Amino acid sequence: MRRIAFINEKGGTCKTTLAVNTAAWLARERGQKVLLVDLDTQGHAGKVLGLDVRRLPRNVFHLLTDAAVRFDEVVQPSQVEGLDVVPAYKEMADFPVAVASDARRAHRLAERLKAAEAAGYDTVVFDAPPSLGLTTRNILVASTEVVVPVALTYLALDGCAEVAETVRQVGEAEGCPELRVTKVVPTLYRKTALATAILERLKAYFPDALAATPLGYSVKVDEAQSHGKTIWEYAPRSPGARMLAAIAAEIHGEPAPRRGRAARRA
Repeated sequence: MRRIAFINEKGGTCKTTLAVNTAAWLARERGQKVLLVDLDTQGHAGKVLGLDVRRLPRNVFHLLTDAAVRFDEVVQPSQVEGLDVVPAYKEMADFPVAVASDARRAHRLAERLKAAEAAGYDTVVFDAPPSLGLTTRNILVASTEVVVPVALTYLALDGCAEVAETVRQVGEAEGCPELRVTKVVPTLYRKTALATAILERLKAYFPDALAATPLGYSVKVDEAQSHGKTIWEYAPRSPGARMLAAIAAEIHGEPAPRRGRAARRA
C-alpha cells in the first residue's frame, strides 16, 4: 500500500489542491481504492469534497487520541467512486497536548492506519498542516513517500530544502530509512523571469524529483473547490483539469509529458 504525504511547512502552496485532486485522479482514472487523510485543523480536504466537517461527530483527532474509536467510525465516503476521506477539524490543534505522555506519540497515525491496509486500500494520501510539528512527524512516520508543493516565490528553494532535510532526519530518527521526497511540484506558476529562475534552481537541486508540469493559476480549480467538487466533476475539459491530471500521473509514476505546460487562467 502506497502512502503519499503532501507536505510543506509554508501555507498557500496548493498542498490541499494537489492532495485532493491526486487522490481523486487515482480513484477515477486508475480504478484504485484510495483513502485521503486530512490532518489540518482547517479541514479543507474534506470541505472541498463536499463534507460538512463541522458537524461530524468523530474525525481523525478522535481516531488518534481515543483507542475506543474504530477506523470505520471516522471514514467518510466522497462523491468520487473509490475515494474515502478521514476528515479533520479544529480539534487537531490539541493533538500534541493530548498525546504528550506517549513515548511513541510520533507513531500514533501509523499504528491506527494499519486498519486501512486491512480494508484493502491501494493508496493513502495525507494532507499535512502547514507546519513541521508533531502532526507532520506522525505523517512522515506513516508515509512511504513525500510530495513537496513549492510556490514559485523568492524563498521557495530554501523552504523546500528544509522540508527535504526534515524528511531525512525523521526517517533516520524514527526507523523509516526508505522515506524520501519523490516529487517536487512547482505551484502558483506565472510566466515571469523570477519564476523561470526559481524553476531552474529547483531543477538543479532536485534533478530527479522535479515535476515536469508546474501548477499554474486556474480559476476553474478554485471554483470547483468552492462547490465541493474535484476539477473533473466541475470542469473536466479545462486547462486546470489537464494540468492536474498530468501532475497526478507523474506522482503515480507514469512518464512525464515531453513539455510540461502550466495551466493558463481559465
